[in-house]
Amino acid sequence: MQESADWVVDTYAAMVYRLAVAQMHSRSDADDVFQEVFLRYARKAPAFESEEHRRAWLLRVTVNCCRKAHTSPWRKRTEPLSETMPYSQPDGDSGFFELLRLLPAKYRAVIHLFYYEGYSAQEIGAMLRRKPATVRSQLARGRDILRRQLED
Repeated sequence: MQESADWVVDTYAAMVYRLAVAQMHSRSDADDVFQEVFLRYARKAPAFESEEHRRAWLLRVTVNCCRKAHTSPWRKRTEPLSETMPYSQPDGDSGFFELLRLLPAKYRAVIHLFYYEGYSAQEIGAMLRRKPATVRSQLARGRDILRRQLED
């Protein structure tokens, strides 16, 4: 089982970390979420029907861990370092990443899953427990917000 867990971490680490950074806005918070996701995977050792099912499970757990971290009482008593130590995306699309960071969470998660992870509106709806029509509306609204920000 240990080899399997190592393989899962190696295979899905980048995907989970990208989503965690997109949701949490900081590397340190994303590191905490990343660790929690794979700790839950190791503890539960769930059986999956396919690799796509495993991938969807990991994304769903990542979203849930991010939500839990955002609502944590500890987080409400801390001051974010983002004002003094801004995060910069290491690869070439840092400008777009910064715009994505400014989106409200409901749009940010949907846009990330659609464009970065390649899920359809139907699949995103199942992962986030939203109707596919709601996901499509949030995609359209998120795109509009991004378009307006890019024009400015």
